[in-house]
Amino acid sequence: MTTTPVLDLGADPEQDEIRRAGLRRMRTLAVSLLLLAAAVYLLTLGEDGFLGFVNAGAEASMVGAIADWFAVTALFKHPMGIPVPHTALVPKRKEELGRSLEDFVGANFLQESVIRDRIALARVSERFGHWLVEPENSKRVVDEVASVLQAGLSRVRDEDMGALVRDAVLPRFREEPISPVAGSLLEEIVRDRAHHGLVDLALEEAHRWLLANEETFVEVVGERAPWWSPQALNERVTHRLHVEAVAWLADIRHDPYHHARTALDSMLEQLAEDLLHDPETQERAERLKERVLDHPQVVITATSMWNAFRGALLSALADEEGPLRHRGVLELTRFGTRLVTEPRLREKLDGHAADLAVFAVSRYGDELTAVITHTVDRWDGKEAARRIELYVGRDLQFIRINGTIVGGLVGVLIHTVAVLVD
Repeated sequence: MTTTPVLDLGADPEQDEIRRAGLRRMRTLAVSLLLLAAAVYLLTLGEDGFLGFVNAGAEASMVGAIADWFAVTALFKHPMGIPVPHTALVPKRKEELGRSLEDFVGANFLQESVIRDRIALARVSERFGHWLVEPENSKRVVDEVASVLQAGLSRVRDEDMGALVRDAVLPRFREEPISPVAGSLLEEIVRDRAHHGLVDLALEEAHRWLLANEETFVEVVGERAPWWSPQALNERVTHRLHVEAVAWLADIRHDPYHHARTALDSMLEQLAEDLLHDPETQERAERLKERVLDHPQVVITATSMWNAFRGALLSALADEEGPLRHRGVLELTRFGTRLVTEPRLREKLDGHAADLAVFAVSRYGDELTAVITHTVDRWDGKEAARRIELYVGRDLQFIRINGTIVGGLVGVLIHTVAVLVD
């Protein structure tokens, strides 16, 4: 057996009690005016002159009060429990009410012009800038973001990262030809001479290592000497090779136009050209890519690198007084200052916010307004009527009060016309 779910608006019981008391007071006032009109009518019944006007006004007041009581009551229930047609409208027609509300919201609130006007009037970026300028607010944002990042990073498991690399990253690398990318990148690097800094660093480190590890160099080179070569000759040759290697590296370091440097540039230029246009080189590059990607160590290495990065990031995020959080607060404060002082930036961000809101509404507006219909459809009719009356019934009692007063005035006016005609 199924039951209709009871309407749950998440109401505050204390606020509901306040609304209920206000509704009772207004009902009492409306009923009191009706009773007063009835008493005046009975006391002045059959009188002429001034009391005749009072009697006519009281009679009309009763009619207006009773008519408006019927109209207000008919919205939520049958008046006096009598099933008069077209009464208890909310319980009976709540589905139509939901659809009407859905259409009303969609037609009047979720329109592009309305959304853009509201965002422009709200001055979102300016207010956000004034809020961010305060360091404690920027720190709050950084702390919240750090907490979310820590929670998210802590939940990423090694097997999940391995599966991501194996099932998503590596297949994508296999599908994408490496030669055009590598060739274009290398061509750009060589053209801008961006690799010269790396070459200088490598030469510097190699020269330093040779100077500090002469014995190791001699030992390694000496192992390649023929077995029949005399030891003394081997030592002289290896030491001489060490001296020449050090001198050669020093020459390359200090001469930016050394033939070794130009030879390296020419080789890289040719490699970039071959990667872009030579089918044989492209095929070798693809085979090399496949061998690297097929090696099981790739997934292990990627996971290890991720763990190292995650550990360092978690440590930095956990340090509330650390440089990462301090930098985040500083950058947010500066950004807030820019929002306050740069109208063009605010206009640009407000435009982006409006575009995003319009996109969201155009894409999901129907789903948003459909929530109204779906929610109303789940309501129990009688409970929905009681809850809606609790929220708006107090104001609706003014209809009864106004009907009593206006009815009395109209009754006096009609009686005046009748007297004048007679």
